[in-house]
Amino acid sequence: MKGFGSDKEAILELITSRSNRQRQEICQSYKSLYGKDLIADLKYELTGKFERLIVGLMRPLAYCDAKEIKDAISGIGTDEKCLIEILASRTNEQIHQLVAAYKDAYERDLEADIIGDTSGHFQKMLVVLLQGTREDDDVVSEDLVQQDVQDLYEAGELKWGTDEAQFIYILGNRSKQHLRLVFDEYLKTTGKPIEASIRGELSGDFEKLMLAVVKCIRSTSEYFAERLFKAMKGLGTRDNTLIRIMVSRSELDMLDIREIFRTKYEKSLYNMIKNDTSGEYKKALLKLCGGDDDAAGQFFPEAAQVAYQMWELSAVARVELKGTVRPASDFNPDADAKALRKAMKGLGTDEGTIIDIITHRSNAQRQQIRQTFKSHFGRDLMADLKSELSGDLARLILGLMMPPAHYDAKQLKKAMEGAGTDEKALIEILATRTNAEIQAINEAYKEDYHKSLEDALSSDTSGHFKRILISLATGNREEGGEDRDQAREDAQVAAEILEIADTSSGDKTSLETRFMTILCTRSYPHLRRVFQEFIKMTNYDVEHTIKKEMSGDVRDAFVAIVQSVKNKPLFFADKLYKSMKGAGTDEKTLTRIMVSRSEIDLLNIRREFIEKYDKSVHQAIEGDTSGDFMKALLAICGGED
Repeated sequence: MKGFGSDKEAILELITSRSNRQRQEICQSYKSLYGKDLIADLKYELTGKFERLIVGLMRPLAYCDAKEIKDAISGIGTDEKCLIEILASRTNEQIHQLVAAYKDAYERDLEADIIGDTSGHFQKMLVVLLQGTREDDDVVSEDLVQQDVQDLYEAGELKWGTDEAQFIYILGNRSKQHLRLVFDEYLKTTGKPIEASIRGELSGDFEKLMLAVVKCIRSTSEYFAERLFKAMKGLGTRDNTLIRIMVSRSELDMLDIREIFRTKYEKSLYNMIKNDTSGEYKKALLKLCGGDDDAAGQFFPEAAQVAYQMWELSAVARVELKGTVRPASDFNPDADAKALRKAMKGLGTDEGTIIDIITHRSNAQRQQIRQTFKSHFGRDLMADLKSELSGDLARLILGLMMPPAHYDAKQLKKAMEGAGTDEKALIEILATRTNAEIQAINEAYKEDYHKSLEDALSSDTSGHFKRILISLATGNREEGGEDRDQAREDAQVAAEILEIADTSSGDKTSLETRFMTILCTRSYPHLRRVFQEFIKMTNYDVEHTIKKEMSGDVRDAFVAIVQSVKNKPLFFADKLYKSMKGAGTDEKTLTRIMVSRSEIDLLNIRREFIEKYDKSVHQAIEGDTSGDFMKALLAICGGED
């Protein structure tokens, strides 16, 4: 740092390759030799994010945490996410050191400052965590586990209103080992994970804090992997979060975080940092990260095992699919038909009544209303709705009135009509429907358009893409379980076609056909096993590899199939997000998904959406649509998460 300018390379090399304890010794020696404060000199010489990172590394961890919390609560507004992250994830000992460091650095009491800056149940839980009195992991009592499950259930699901004190007491004090057993038992007893109950019963910052506590109890490393991913995904980087985690975890569990990150997000933490940051700041972060798990042979065998186990779990986890639109309990088709007729009669249209009736009936009930409307008034309800409504609202309401197979058939027809083909719509429908749904679509298409779906696809698409769509449109996917030996063979074919296998056993064309057959006709449980074997064989994720090695519509179709096999609600959550993000809204996709999933798995899609994007489908619709179209979409959405 002497003379003109500073040698940043030397500073970052040195500081990132010493432990925190060694850095404290360097600070001490620097003061003895030069009579100067090293941290003050670094602050003077460096700027911006690089300075924040290097200075963060120079402080003892407890003082680093203390500074983060001080910054989070001073000034206007509070950075609740920072408070949640630190207090939910630290051990008893780390909390005690933090409280002492805060007192030493600022001559203030941390608990008093937090009480002064927060309120309600959020404040109470933070104070409980600040005590650092979580029980130690020792012998777990079966009876106490059962008692806690019962108490949590009675405090939330079984109670009108919620007894937050029970949640605070149990989640704030019990040992990690004990709580993991409580969460397992809770799922068995109530049929839903504790996270779902917390989302349903609590709200705001308190809900976010409790979810963070649950995540850290399950796996602190996974919690941080997720925080890092969210800090870098999308536009802009949340540098404060990135710096805080890289500094605080570099000597604790960075390898575990890397492993989970690579498994969960199918890319290495190293690569994501590399693509998301720049300059010396980037170099220093990469040094702390320590290695690229995408490089050949880097993705540890253990990580492949973790990926393998995650697939194992997803293969046995039977997620209950739930729609948001259910049959109306006091259904009266006569009354509904009359109310709809009244809403459309005379001058002007009562859109509110139309939306209210149609979005709160199941599709089967809507068909009964159609029939009753015709019997009563000798009129076609669909034709009346068409002439009374217009634009996006008309498309949505008419879509809800059609039987599902006829609706899908119409969407496919529209995707192939006129100049240009909407390949995305074709892929979305054909790659995600079950055999029974595909059979029904074929019959509806023939009935409505006097032409087979296969002929229509043949004349509107070409090449390999055409063959994939026609294969999917036959609805011939196997329905059984998995065949381990076959799965290994299938994974080998995938590895060869994606050009990452050591050997090749056939010519390209026959391999392509085999790969298509595997993805289009094998059962979902079998394909999950194939993807697992693929990870084991190559250390790569099949989706990641298809994106890298293939292109165009063929790539998009294969990726959609893989995503649908992995997690169909998440596939639709991604589609919904893309239809509403950025400038302009893709109303067609938004309408198609809301209509077609409303009675199947829209509730699951909502859960995946909020988990991945930190906002609810309800919020996204509110921010991106307006008027009666918005009202109808929100009614189908069925609730704010």
